[in-house]
Amino acid sequence: MLKLKYLFDDVNLAEMVLKNWNYDEGSIDMFKYYRISSNAIYPFKCEGKTHLLRFAPKTEKLKSNILAELDFISYLRDNHYGVLESVESKHGEELVEVQTPWGDYFASVFKRVSGVQINNTDFSDTIIFSHGKALGRLHLLSSQYTPDKTQRWSYSDVLDWIQDVLMSFPEETAALMETKLLRSYFASIPVNKSNFGLVHYDFEYDNVFYDDESKSCNVIDFDDAMYHWYAMDIEQALDSLQDYFSSEIFNHKRQCFMDGYLTEYDIPNDFEVILPACRRFANLYGYVRILRSIADKWDNEPDWLINLREKLTKGLQGESICFGKEI
Repeated sequence: MLKLKYLFDDVNLAEMVLKNWNYDEGSIDMFKYYRISSNAIYPFKCEGKTHLLRFAPKTEKLKSNILAELDFISYLRDNHYGVLESVESKHGEELVEVQTPWGDYFASVFKRVSGVQINNTDFSDTIIFSHGKALGRLHLLSSQYTPDKTQRWSYSDVLDWIQDVLMSFPEETAALMETKLLRSYFASIPVNKSNFGLVHYDFEYDNVFYDDESKSCNVIDFDDAMYHWYAMDIEQALDSLQDYFSSEIFNHKRQCFMDGYLTEYDIPNDFEVILPACRRFANLYGYVRILRSIADKWDNEPDWLINLREKLTKGLQGESICFGKEI
């Protein structure tokens, strides 16, 4: 999540960044459907087709991570995986570094994928099965992937980043203890090509689109991808699934998901052993990102910003329940 000071809608900034690409002039009206979280996303059209402009301050991102993300997406497309497609700028670049009066930004453009976000479907068994199948296929391709140039960061790098951020919050002793516990735990888990690789990390229902025509899924938003155990993706996906069903129905839907996954990729039978640690990792990472985001405060803040900070602060309590407990 970006720092709160970057969550303001700024059409002038978005338009200045977009001028690095070709676009239909009248489609700027679509900017009103923007969203900002880990990046600013502004929709527009080029030759009548919907594209998405994505940008973020250079202080919030690692260039190496973005380049590695784009390389992995290209690899997936080359292997006929349903994934978003990047669009080159007027100068033939997938990643553009833009200097603006508001600061320096990294920017990319992607074509909109076909289908409907799964959270806008009826969550039928067929769709849940397809969702699991898409994740299994992703992990299969990841297990065969060798980066050509830059390499995405790993869970260990993320823990280093977390520890660095927490140095500015000396009162967060429980979060720092959690960081150390997770580092120690994961250091004890065997790593091999079958259980560890580049994961999506955010394989949840707003990032997966179901295409009814092809009966398959298309995946977006690899912004949080990292090297981790494949169980991390499974945990995130199942945690997202659990939000939509009662406990009685969830077990059936969970099996549908895993049945789909196993049609594409085998995972060790004991993978479930590390799922709780994966959940702890996700909670800690989310906690520290929010902590960093809400830290700065200003005079005369608008109501929406005050309310958002309060909402995010309350959310921290749930993320930190297990901090420091034995794994």
